[in-house]
Amino acid sequence: MEVLYPRCAGLDVHARNVTACVRIASGPDVTYQHRTVPTTTRGLLELADWLAAAQCTHIAMEATGVYWKPVWHILDGQFTLVLANALHIRHVPGRKSDMTDAAWIADLLAHGLIRSSFVPPAEIQELRDLTRTRKQLVGEIARHTLRMQKTLEDANLKLTHVVSDILGTSGRAILKALMAGETDPDRLADLTRGRLKATHAQLVEALHGRITAHHRFLLDLHMTQIEALEAAVDKLERHVGTALAPFRAAVSLLTTMPGLSDTAARVLIAEIGDDMTRFPTPGHLVSWAGLWSAARCQCRETPLDPDPSRDAVAEDDAHSSGVGSDAEERQLSASPVSPAQEPPRAEEGDRGGGRLHAHRRLRHAARRAGVP
Repeated sequence: MEVLYPRCAGLDVHARNVTACVRIASGPDVTYQHRTVPTTTRGLLELADWLAAAQCTHIAMEATGVYWKPVWHILDGQFTLVLANALHIRHVPGRKSDMTDAAWIADLLAHGLIRSSFVPPAEIQELRDLTRTRKQLVGEIARHTLRMQKTLEDANLKLTHVVSDILGTSGRAILKALMAGETDPDRLADLTRGRLKATHAQLVEALHGRITAHHRFLLDLHMTQIEALEAAVDKLERHVGTALAPFRAAVSLLTTMPGLSDTAARVLIAEIGDDMTRFPTPGHLVSWAGLWSAARCQCRETPLDPDPSRDAVAEDDAHSSGVGSDAEERQLSASPVSPAQEPPRAEEGDRGGGRLHAHRRLRHAARRAGVP
């Protein structure tokens, strides 16, 4: 097999250390050099000097959680780096070690058998961190809101039945009064502002409950957390606005699409970027995101790790705009991605992978087999 890179290296990255294997091909002879260094900054700089001394041109590593990122940042700019999907370069089962894994990666890289995953520019990575952190904070607000609703139900206060958003102007006013010790339903109902679907009588009936000091403590505790999280979200959004300055034109263009808000547009830029040349066709983008194919109108198999940009479009509102997940970041191949294949359909008569036969003495099996 043709050797594309005679001097290359494979890295087996872990949380505490990195095992490197330098592969040097000189005609038919191939030599390997191994070295293990800690993942501290000093250790990674030592690794970079060792790889440079070996005159390596290309270096490959697996995308293992977030542990590959510090290694990438140190080596970026000095070598041609290749980030590989762990599923694509899985080693043959057997007696394995860090050295054999690193040598395996180096062998694959030398023969050009690793398809590099796309690593976005630094500014896109920073923006992605911000939008995904916002998603986490908004999720925490939603969870504390649900806990407040459970506390209200325990106190037999049906506030959620008459107020759609308990964190709105009317809902907050009622909650603040409840925490302050107010129990009169008429006074609580008078605190509402704006137009509500519920009448005054319905409000009074819903706010007639049995609230105790225990309920007030829990409501105050969750409200304090919610207000702190909302302040953090506001601070984060201001920072996102600053980070989005180079992509403001792209965000403005995306918001011209019906149903796409400014928040969702920010998430799309953070997840996909503004350079669409990495997607040869719209179908490649649809396939990568695991969405429907508009051209064929067929549902694609969704990826195991949901794409945050899809969540942003599906949950586009002030409190639940999707910006990622805690799972490992999805990897986008730098080479063209083939559209997802439609899963094979089971043959008629199949159920649970086993074919139904007439000799099973089942009525429906006999009918399918044509037995009278």
